[in-house]
Amino acid sequence: MSTRIERREFISLLGGAAAWPVGARAQQRGKLPTIGFLGSGTPAAQSQWAAALVQRLRELGWIEGHNLAIEYRWAEGRSDSATEFAAEFVRLKVDLIVTYANPIVLAAKQAASGVPIVFAAAADPLGTGLVASLARPGGNATGLSIQNTDLVGKHLELLRDLIPGLRRLAIMVNVGNSASVLEMRAVQAAARTIGLEVATLEIRRSEDISHALEELRGHAEALYVCIDTVLFANRIRISTIALGDRLPTMLSNREFVAAGGLMSYGPNFPDLFRRAADLVDKILRGAKPADIPVEQPIKFDLIINLKTAKALGLDVPPTLLARADEVIE
Repeated sequence: MSTRIERREFISLLGGAAAWPVGARAQQRGKLPTIGFLGSGTPAAQSQWAAALVQRLRELGWIEGHNLAIEYRWAEGRSDSATEFAAEFVRLKVDLIVTYANPIVLAAKQAASGVPIVFAAAADPLGTGLVASLARPGGNATGLSIQNTDLVGKHLELLRDLIPGLRRLAIMVNVGNSASVLEMRAVQAAARTIGLEVATLEIRRSEDISHALEELRGHAEALYVCIDTVLFANRIRISTIALGDRLPTMLSNREFVAAGGLMSYGPNFPDLFRRAADLVDKILRGAKPADIPVEQPIKFDLIINLKTAKALGLDVPPTLLARADEVIE
């Protein structure tokens, strides 16, 4: 069942109310400017991302409970819940929706076509059709790309640094997510270029994961997990089964590694959400999403779970540990 959370924080900080276009219109309607925050997962896993957004908004003068209201909803990896919540935001007449993860962004765009949308993190927004152009997105959405397909080569390089004799790679992909499929294709092409044998585990729902990993047993030396909301929601299950099968994992974000995965390399998500707040600020000041260019990540993190590495019997080279932004022990 999806989680619904309504949050009101009345915080008194220095700084006056902003007399900006959306604020003026909202006051005429008798309510504060309102953001609908549509989380792709759960608050337990991703509330720190929302906190980064809210903190940056405060720095920009938008103080929740003072001159800004935020409605929080959490889709728990379900596109149907995202559609329901986006429709609810339309009924609530929110001024803007902040969301992330391609299936959730797409659901929001379809259900709330007349509401400005800022996506804090989306995989290949141009290639997956979220925007018409990176420079001029058109439509009602803009935000930040996570450049996942551009990082494929780096992911494979890191895996080979950790597993020098790597020959057989498995790729787990949700074939119902176009962003995940694009990443899978990029991994397949890059892996074959460097002589790796590739097996692909295609899933569409949570129930497919355990069976796919069972079929893989003994046929791969590492597992590459493509970015996806369903796979993220099942990160503990995936990490636990992979560890039991002594299968090293390459992942896209810290939360997967904290759940027992081996290693991730990708954008720093709190930083993405802070930068998303700057785009929210522009829209609240009167800018249109169609005219705000999609931005790229500038801060990337390498996270290594040393406890998992030891359980797998892997010796992490000191040079690789030295490059890590965080080592989980």
